[in-house]
Amino acid sequence: MGRAASRDPLAGQVQRFLDYLTVERGLSTNTIDAYRRELARYAGFLARNRKVKDAAKVREDDVAAFVAMLSSTKHGDPKKPYRTSTVARALASVRSFHQFLVREQEVSEDPTGGVDRPKVPRNLPRPLSVDEVERVLASPAGAEPAALRDRAVLEVLYGAGLRISELIALDVDDLDLEEGSIRVIGKGDKQREVPLGRFAREAVGAYLAGGRPAMATRASRAALFLNQRDGDRLTRQGCAKIIRFHVGRAKIAKRVTPHTFRHSYATHLLEGGADVRVVQELLGHASVSTTQVYTLVTQEHLREAYFSAHPRGRKTKSKTKAKP
Repeated sequence: MGRAASRDPLAGQVQRFLDYLTVERGLSTNTIDAYRRELARYAGFLARNRKVKDAAKVREDDVAAFVAMLSSTKHGDPKKPYRTSTVARALASVRSFHQFLVREQEVSEDPTGGVDRPKVPRNLPRPLSVDEVERVLASPAGAEPAALRDRAVLEVLYGAGLRISELIALDVDDLDLEEGSIRVIGKGDKQREVPLGRFAREAVGAYLAGGRPAMATRASRAALFLNQRDGDRLTRQGCAKIIRFHVGRAKIAKRVTPHTFRHSYATHLLEGGADVRVVQELLGHASVSTTQVYTLVTQEHLREAYFSAHPRGRKTKSKTKAKP
């Protein structure tokens, strides 16, 4: 086994990096699995195409060749090339791996430093307007347990800007309705306190009083949001189904996902004058650069408002010249 490892040290190097991400960085299982897939593909390419089985022997042209291979490879049915964002994400994983080895002094140089990141077109989030949000939130009507739950789910998604994974992981004890706050466990098991507005507090309070007790079973345990079938914790799929149903009832034609409410939450906060650093903390973003994409959305909104409303900004039809 020792001789095999000496012939292929790259496998051990990758595993040490994955252990670091798990133990020291505390990344989620899904994120670790994504790194594992990317690096397995990278290691396979190096072994097959470049005859390299040790990260210390990787050179810049090896990494560039890997990026070029991904960019030219077609997959799926029908066959189509990988998206630029997929190639950029793979390079980011490879770069993190080599930078880790440099920090650990296992290698002397990072061969990814001179490899250009593919230019990824920036896709701006597409938030709902305030009116559209209000129409969706008004859809669950009545005092039936499912209606009370749906209203609470929608109000918390929008009122606290949660990721769907954060929403379905909530327990009853994570709420402080009197204080108006909610404890959230975000990416990397990082905890944050998020304010909960009046509408969300009222919706959750009504659900706890008249909705959850009717749904609860032994399977519920401490889970906040439950499904109707067996009272177990609401799933991602269940939450997405709730949203699709009420978006349809609100007659909104655009595609709306659970994350759309998070986009709308951030955009509306910034449009209302909130500081980007505050919004960063509320969203649980590790870097403010992630949050700043929403400032571009609000700037685009301002441009649209200007061109539609300002007398000198309106786009006019070109006038045809009169014939002489």
